[in-house]
Amino acid sequence: MAEPPKPPRLSLPASLDSVQIKSLPATAFYIADFISEEEEQHILQRVEAAPKPRWKQLSHRRLQTWPSDLLHDKLLDAPLPPWLVDPVITRLLSIPVHCQRNDADGGIDRRDNIFSGSPHQHPNHVLINEYPPGVGIMPHKDGSAYHPVVCTVSLGASLCLNIYKNNEDGTLHSEPVARILQEPRSLLITNDNMYTDYLHGIADIEQDVDLSPSTVANWDLLRSRDPFVSGQSTRQTRVSLTYRDVLKVSKLGNKLGMFKRP
Repeated sequence: MAEPPKPPRLSLPASLDSVQIKSLPATAFYIADFISEEEEQHILQRVEAAPKPRWKQLSHRRLQTWPSDLLHDKLLDAPLPPWLVDPVITRLLSIPVHCQRNDADGGIDRRDNIFSGSPHQHPNHVLINEYPPGVGIMPHKDGSAYHPVVCTVSLGASLCLNIYKNNEDGTLHSEPVARILQEPRSLLITNDNMYTDYLHGIADIEQDVDLSPSTVANWDLLRSRDPFVSGQSTRQTRVSLTYRDVLKVSKLGNKLGMFKRP
């Protein structure tokens, strides 16, 4: 297995405030260059090299769950592998939500990261999804098992994430209220009411179309608009890493009962 790449020189934001997707009706942040190309390739190699039992095959796509699946909304207490921690989690926790001045020395207080308010103050669960061209996922919410923060790193290719809102009668509105274009090596963070009040999904299409400043919520935050100036983007295989903090964690030593069916 190849050695982890050397730390890159990335222009990360001083705070998440500066990369908020302001055109959205709820809170989300987008960093176009969150990891380097070398880091992207290293992670993709580790994903592909995972033992076959790690892969769960669905009808049209496959996924991995680390460190384990949830059972009754609980996670078995186990560490994530190092390649899922560094650089992603390390970098996530280094970026403050707000730029706050430290009265003592006038510097920036960097403790206020996106997971500061979560039970474990860091992600403890990663879902790896592989999306071939033409394959998406139905609009859904992530549920109550997690702290309401979702951090998604995209690898390999771009696609649009559709954001939906339910009608007053509880039915799903047929058209998305917004679209977020996720480039390879980017980070998307959704939290608060974006997590609790809105649904997200990916259309089962071969090509994203009608891409423009008026239809893509994060257009001004993209790494480059050049690949999308034609208004369309042909999909290729994309791998996503979804980081979350599971609220309930069971210790193996004294919580074996969680694996017994009621």
